[in-house]
Amino acid sequence: MTWRQVLLFCAPAALLLSLLREGDGVSVGTQAAAAEEDQESAKQKIFTQESDASNFFKKRTRRSPKFRDEVNAEDRQKLRADELRREDIEEQRSEFENFVEEQNDEQEERNREAIKQWRQWHYDGLYPSYLYNRHYI
Repeated sequence: MTWRQVLLFCAPAALLLSLLREGDGVSVGTQAAAAEEDQESAKQKIFTQESDASNFFKKRTRRSPKFRDEVNAEDRQKLRADELRREDIEEQRSEFENFVEEQNDEQEERNREAIKQWRQWHYDGLYPSYLYNRHYI
């Protein structure tokens, strides 16, 4: 009885596995072909032809003079960097000038208040206050 159960169980399982393997084989075959085509197109996008590659390295050696376009591009980059540096320094200078101006204003205000308090403290009441006792030459 056990042999019949094993045989009844294994026969459909083997048949099912063989069918599934054939189905996967077909799908894998198409995917493999598509993957090979994708690899070829990717190689064409990444790698250049041998003649183009050799021309790329022949364009300019280390000792040859730079092309005019290269010189112009480098000059534009240097000018832009100089302009940005100049703007940054100018901005820092203006911020510092504003800071110094605010500090001076605060110091003048504190001096005014101190002088005003000193005059109020030392005023004896006999003479008019300082504002009314100015001597003009």
